[in-house]
Amino acid sequence: MIIGIPKEIKNNENRVSMIPFGVEALTRGGHQVLVETKAGVGSGFDNQSYIAAGATIVDTAAEVFAKADMIVKVKEPQPVELAMIRPGQVVFTYFHFAADRTLTLDFLKTDAIAIAYETVETEDHQLPLLVPMSEVAGRMAVQEGAKCLEANQGGRGVLISGVPGVEPATVTVLGGGIVGANATKLAAGLGAKVYILDISPERLKYLSDIMPANVITLYSNSHNIKELLPQTDLLIGGVLVVGAKAPKLVTRDMLSLMKPGSVIVDVAVDQGGCVETCKPTTHEEPTYDVDGIIHYCVANMPGAVPYTSTTALTNVTFPYAKRIADLGYVEALRRDPAFLKGLNACKGKITHQGVAEAFDLEYTPPEAVISG
Repeated sequence: MIIGIPKEIKNNENRVSMIPFGVEALTRGGHQVLVETKAGVGSGFDNQSYIAAGATIVDTAAEVFAKADMIVKVKEPQPVELAMIRPGQVVFTYFHFAADRTLTLDFLKTDAIAIAYETVETEDHQLPLLVPMSEVAGRMAVQEGAKCLEANQGGRGVLISGVPGVEPATVTVLGGGIVGANATKLAAGLGAKVYILDISPERLKYLSDIMPANVITLYSNSHNIKELLPQTDLLIGGVLVVGAKAPKLVTRDMLSLMKPGSVIVDVAVDQGGCVETCKPTTHEEPTYDVDGIIHYCVANMPGAVPYTSTTALTNVTFPYAKRIADLGYVEALRRDPAFLKGLNACKGKITHQGVAEAFDLEYTPPEAVISG
């Protein structure tokens, strides 16, 4: 199989979808890997390191898309990339279709196969290809939120840790999954007073057992959120419904409950955001103000730490990419029910129920597609 690794072109996206060890393993297995020139430079991997691993360096993304049977990326295809995708081509990347109707409909027109990292789901409801980036984003949410709280960033001028004689910031985390747990761990470690909310009693019990004393667990409902907002300095949204739009837990009206200069970091922005006033931003212009509340809603937060993010991501995505290369996508998906859940679109059909429901589109079960 010919595998293509294009250079990421989303704003300030410096990650790359495969590092040289993956290229070496694929070429050793008889596959050909095309890498767009300088695709890995932002993550610390130059052309020579790919050549040494057996890759063929090509000058343009157009050549990668024209020749590859499978495209492996980090972020969803941008408009110029969508125009290059061929019918029957496998595209393996983060898609987050449910947050973007235009992307969804335009991809369907390509008649290609979309396998989404974020919806590969094991029997025990783990998301193995989302976990590393959720870990990075959760920790970065605290790091970036703490910066936004500084007065020169428009924030309240609160030091997240406080100092002796001055209380620390109050951090509220919506969602007790990977993002929320990592955000809570880091915020608590900095000395903040942290509330973490979730709808699963079992998850709350687990978090209560493992978190330090400055973390308080609460059941997530509208009443508790409204009670917390007036005392919250930093609100972190980390809610995930696999493959579907995030629920809106904080409405615009609820912003009036927060203190001027408070900060919202909505990590759920990739799935539409769990704060009504959330809209995607970039690393170039990461924040905006709504009713005196600073919003940080960068849609590719891990792209700011590309070496760490790329290495963590490719550690988990490569075995799946190799499986597609060795077996073909149909057999690779047929053998692994968890992997099959990653199939979001196939030759013009929506094959993930959450995506179909988000836009009221016809749903075709993935089993029906691969059996046919």
